[in-house]
Amino acid sequence: MDLKNLSALSLLLKIDGLGPSKILNLVSKFHSPSEIFAACKNELSQVSLISSTLARRIQLASNELLDHEKIFQQEIEQLNERGFKLITYFDSEYPAILKNIYSPPIFLFVWGKLMDDDKYSLAVVGTRRPTAYGRKIAEKISAELVENRITIVSGLARGIDSIAHKTALKNGGRTVAIIGSGLDKIYPPENKDLAKEISENGAVISEFPLGTKPDAQNFPRRNRIISGLTLGSVIVETNINGGAMQTARLALDQNREVFAVPGNLESPQSEGTNELIKESRAKLITSAEDILVELDLKLKPILGKNIPKEKLDISLFEQNILDHLDNNPIHIDQLSQKLGCSTSDCLVNLLTLEFKGLVKQLPGKQFISM
Repeated sequence: MDLKNLSALSLLLKIDGLGPSKILNLVSKFHSPSEIFAACKNELSQVSLISSTLARRIQLASNELLDHEKIFQQEIEQLNERGFKLITYFDSEYPAILKNIYSPPIFLFVWGKLMDDDKYSLAVVGTRRPTAYGRKIAEKISAELVENRITIVSGLARGIDSIAHKTALKNGGRTVAIIGSGLDKIYPPENKDLAKEISENGAVISEFPLGTKPDAQNFPRRNRIISGLTLGSVIVETNINGGAMQTARLALDQNREVFAVPGNLESPQSEGTNELIKESRAKLITSAEDILVELDLKLKPILGKNIPKEKLDISLFEQNILDHLDNNPIHIDQLSQKLGCSTSDCLVNLLTLEFKGLVKQLPGKQFISM
């Protein structure tokens, strides 16, 4: 997207009452952000969710377009000087999974780099004041997830969030931090060094432009990105009104999985997680294995690549099948004939091997080894 349209998009984001969903409706109708400002009030009002009041605000903002472009160009230069990057909803680098939430962020300011395998990510969040038990469990689960090549996403907050990020880094994994301020206003301030380390082994992301302070109203917006960027959220410890409870609610609204660690009934830090489990809004977990089993179909592409064949539990019959497979497709009937077994028995074992990431089924009931 060129500077003119990026600037127009930036100006749209500043219009009161014009959130991401409405902006996407406008872009869909007028095909580019700059064309929106060239539209008349009647044309704007015909777009879904755009009231006559909003249409009027857009028209008034069009008078600021040229001046705003100069200011925005300076903001882009500042981003480049600091080694930050701007990704828009319309760019190929924008995470596909994030597009599927209500009100996806139009802008993502990124410090570091997002990678394709980050789509296999889980959020690990919780209280800012964890117990010794909470710390231990957060470290254990984060380390186990990283061992299985899962990217850890969290909010760079004190407590569980910081523990999750640090554990991922310590174990050589990737981690992504979502913050509720500009990339130049890291909060809490003691996590500046942690943010830098994350940027070198993952990414720090914000939807807020440079200079944005970590005001309280920013964090619910941040939480929807934490849950929206991941396949599920792991809640380690949180009180009943904690921010992690909001992340859990958002994850459920986004049709994502929620996992919770049970805790001491007399501990305030476990009130939230125990409540989530009690109300069946979260699945009880005691280890990362519980999560991997629950998400196995979604994580299968990455888990299959990560498990050494010698560590897989393979039966003699399954091994016999593997001995007859290579990169050349073979039909199920031909394979079962070679093995001297029924087609149904052969198919059952082939599907088991496919589940383990060792066999791939092609169209026409043909199979190859992985």
